[in-house]
Amino acid sequence: MKTLRDIDLTGKKVLVRVDFNVPMNENGEITDDLRIRTVLPTLQYLVAQKARVILCTHMGRPKGQRVEKYSLAPIAAYIANLLGQPVPLAPDCIGPEVATLVGGLRDGELLMLENLRFHPQEEKNDPEFSKQLAAVADVYVNDAFAVSHRAHASVVGVTAFVKEKAAGFLLQKEMEYFHRAFDNPQRPLVAIVGGAKVSGKLEALQNMLARVDRMIIGGAMANTFLKSLGYDVGASKVENDLLDKATDLLTQARAKKVKVYLPVDVIAADRFAPEAVCKQVTIQDIPENWMALDIGPASVICFNEVLADAKTIVWNGPMGAFEMDAFARGTMALAHTVAASHALSVTGGGDSNAAITLSGEADNISYMSTGGGAFLMLMEGKELPGIMALT
Repeated sequence: MKTLRDIDLTGKKVLVRVDFNVPMNENGEITDDLRIRTVLPTLQYLVAQKARVILCTHMGRPKGQRVEKYSLAPIAAYIANLLGQPVPLAPDCIGPEVATLVGGLRDGELLMLENLRFHPQEEKNDPEFSKQLAAVADVYVNDAFAVSHRAHASVVGVTAFVKEKAAGFLLQKEMEYFHRAFDNPQRPLVAIVGGAKVSGKLEALQNMLARVDRMIIGGAMANTFLKSLGYDVGASKVENDLLDKATDLLTQARAKKVKVYLPVDVIAADRFAPEAVCKQVTIQDIPENWMALDIGPASVICFNEVLADAKTIVWNGPMGAFEMDAFARGTMALAHTVAASHALSVTGGGDSNAAITLSGEADNISYMSTGGGAFLMLMEGKELPGIMALT
């Protein structure tokens, strides 16, 4: 896989797939610019190399229709401010007007194409649409790790119609950190897995059993494992159809001598609401019709001990419903522990990163991946279509 430094970029028209699908409030203001800031080194390098930069990305889910609230105008203005130079927005991402604007670019200038998903052919990986995207470019660069698990036209299809292609600095960094954490880790390697559902992470859990030394399971998904062991978890969220799968996974872990740690206590509530009545209980004492919404302080102490001598930590998914203050303490405590450790720490997933940012520890994590689905797909042991298309 080539990187930017392997290609002569001077005077070349470079189509860069980025992922600027960032959260915005109702006033059109960006509320989290992580995915933009992490691509700046690539953009600054391209400008310094006197490339003619054509940015393409999607925003939201317009379902193949032109929807004004998903226009990239605010994104183009935001990038222009960060780079200190104009970033005009094209009226579309393909067509004669785009070709004219690209033809007018000078060395070191940038142009942003309008939302790729205004065309249904983008998500269908349509060859003709891919060809039209590629028509304006001499070089294609993928710096959108977060969508590299999707076989879309701007991620996969376009590569068949551009002679030179390479990974951007962000994509390169994402893969390097993942390989450091999983393919050649310093041990012990501890995985922290949380979130709502076992079903969304079952393949990742199974694949990690062959790689990790210890595994911490928290969040709502821990309830399914606890129930599979015979505990009454009250009205807690449980995937009853996966109880046997959870049992099998714990059996596999014992066979592979991977130690799995589940909560020993929880913060239970009578309902899922900020004003809910809450109390700390052991997993044996969850009241009927109450739900477990966070790990308890005893679990935090236990998990801290598990992490104490870790040399590599991979984290995907929060320990509870951290969006509500009453159920955030377990996740926040673990974030502080991971940040204070001497381990290589790699986190992935929107909720994980949001929780770590909320804890104030973002600067103390070795690497926060910009991809949720892509990160999880790598954890499952699968290859990303966007990476394969570059090789």
